Amino acid sequence: MLRDRLRDEIAAGRYRNGVRLPTESELVAREGLSRQTVRRAFQDLVAEGIVYRVPGRGTYASDSARRYLRQLGSIEDLMNLSQDTTMEVLSGLSRRVDVAAASRLRLDHDVVHTVAFRRLHDGVPFVATTVHLPESVAAAVTGADALATGSAGTHTVIGLLEPHLREPIVEAAQSITVAAADSAVADAVNCPAGHPMLRVDRLYSDSSGRPIELAISHFLPEQYTYRVTLRRSG
Repeated sequence: MLRDRLRDEIAAGRYRNGVRLPTESELVAREGLSRQTVRRAFQDLVAEGIVYRVPGRGTYASDSARRYLRQLGSIEDLMNLSQDTTMEVLSGLSRRVDVAAASRLRLDHDVVHTVAFRRLHDGVPFVATTVHLPESVAAAVTGADALATGSAGTHTVIGLLEPHLREPIVEAAQSITVAAADSAVADAVNCPAGHPMLRVDRLYSDSSGRPIELAISHFLPEQYTYRVTLRRSG
């Protein structure tokens, strides 16, 4: 818990510009923990490259720690992405023909409803996302101010959708690859066209297995760290 809290504080910018993290002794006194526990938390953060230690001076956040970091382990974590980021809609929800998206949503026609947006953390854009919805799902949020061009807010598309669904979203099938930024992505996150991006595709499904949303995101590696925790079953 201490490690995760320190990681979140670093990601939020609490220890920027050379500000030293609390010492082991300070954390032992403040948190009421053993020195061994505090030392283990620091060791884990050093191993992750989030902090570095200067003998005789203390522990500091590394440059890579300035990137946005979100640890994901559940559908709820994805929905809570809105807690500390802002979504800016670049192209509002609209009806279009997209054969590839319709196929991945397992539709028997080629019409989808699409919204494109970027997400910012501390005012810095770190991802451009295009979301495709089946027409029957999009009907619940068609005309929503939150999905109109130019709108901004702290929400997610699945968070807006789920209250209107007959069945809850229970699964997100995900693939991660590397892709070059096209002109739209480059404009959204302020990078050159062709810049290497982390591409994450997520297909959300409800409890009956019906695809609800296809989200295709391009993350700027300089501004984003992706972490998943894997645990042994049983």
